[in-house]
Amino acid sequence: MAPLSKLPMQFSFLVDPPAPSCQEGAFLPKFLTPTPANGGRFLAEVNKELEIRVKAQATDAKINNIVVSGPANIKKSQNTQGEFVLRWTPLPDDHGQHFVICFAVEAVKSPAVYQSEMRCVLVEARSEIVKSHVICNESSMTVSVEKASFPRLHEDHMQLNDPSNTACSLQRHSNSTHIIAIIPLNACGTQIEEDNENLIFKNEITTVDNPSDLITRKHQMEVQFYCQYSKQGNVSLSFVAHRKNITVCEKGFGTFTYQFEFYPNNQFQTMMDPAAYPLEYDIGKRIYMKIKATSSVNNTELFVESCRAAPYDNPNYQPTYSIFENGCKMDPTVQIHSPAEQKEFKFSMEAFKFIGLNNQVYISCSVMMCEAGNSNTRCSKGCINSTSTSPPRSKREAVIQSASHFVSQGPLRLRRSAESVRATATNLNLNLVFIAGCVLAAVGMVCGVVVYRAKVSKVKYQPLPTFES
Repeated sequence: MAPLSKLPMQFSFLVDPPAPSCQEGAFLPKFLTPTPANGGRFLAEVNKELEIRVKAQATDAKINNIVVSGPANIKKSQNTQGEFVLRWTPLPDDHGQHFVICFAVEAVKSPAVYQSEMRCVLVEARSEIVKSHVICNESSMTVSVEKASFPRLHEDHMQLNDPSNTACSLQRHSNSTHIIAIIPLNACGTQIEEDNENLIFKNEITTVDNPSDLITRKHQMEVQFYCQYSKQGNVSLSFVAHRKNITVCEKGFGTFTYQFEFYPNNQFQTMMDPAAYPLEYDIGKRIYMKIKATSSVNNTELFVESCRAAPYDNPNYQPTYSIFENGCKMDPTVQIHSPAEQKEFKFSMEAFKFIGLNNQVYISCSVMMCEAGNSNTRCSKGCINSTSTSPPRSKREAVIQSASHFVSQGPLRLRRSAESVRATATNLNLNLVFIAGCVLAAVGMVCGVVVYRAKVSKVKYQPLPTFES
């Protein structure tokens, strides 16, 4: 056998000190859900991105990296939930081949680096299984799937993540040849993820045995899709920040409208000008808010179940900051102001900002209408702590209370007091345009991706228009 080289070769190795403990989860990273099991199998379609999620924890060291071995064009990133995301797109020449992807997570406690066990999964590259197409625009995703891809399935037995609203029904836009869904980025169960560079909005079409069922044990198909938006980009679209009123028609309560507005002081007389949004507040300044319901039915009252703050106008965004939960005050600075009537709720709190780069905040509340004076309604129960028994939902049949409805308002642009002294009006306006509009920028849209997962598979943020029921 011929030698590798006629020249002497030298190697050096850096050996880390032994771990103080070999228990997984202490210094050595321990894998958590949704990390696939060692030896897991995946199906990947040619020219469509496969996503593998890896999460680990180490209580005595800091998770900081993932080491990956696999195809040359595999990419890795880390989202704000602490998950590593591996993405790989098979090329046409990969069709019919099998690929091994191995990974290990690293944790560091200076000067030592500790590695988890190595796990490997097997990926089979196939030709296109489900013919689909995704279009990403400023406030929604449009996905189109050819029915011929699954001839034995019908849209009656398919649904999005949250099909409870009729606007999220797949029958709404589908035709004889395609399943078509137009999904708002802040509705239909759309989930939001975030990394250092992008906001990613995800949803999926899944099969169900019966549209009224909550679970299924015959999971035949999942079509996952997402739209990815760059956090940075040039703004080329107009943007209306102020949220519109929400009008609801419900049996027993007729038509009623929710109005959620901000006010300059505790008089609650003149609401803030919608043209002034995004509103600017110094950290610690008191924010005054009022939610009002206008109903054609007398003897009704408004109840606010919960209010939360988030850097994006999306009810599924996590984490959020709780202001009210189960009718109880959660923020220590909250003050509830006496309402002028039963159909309004007035409160205030001190302004804050989310830690990090998010300088904007949306306030979102879950509200409902009840028959006034009826002790059996949720409204009459008021604050219910976690140990209390929730009121029976069967009372809904007597039409004494409405369903819960989601209302939001914002964004608020929050800054430190020192910033307000230094910044000029021009700089503020430029910052606001960048922060409020960058996610909506057409040039910032990266891609819409569909991922098909068959039964044999082992793997289980930006201003948006308010989605009205």
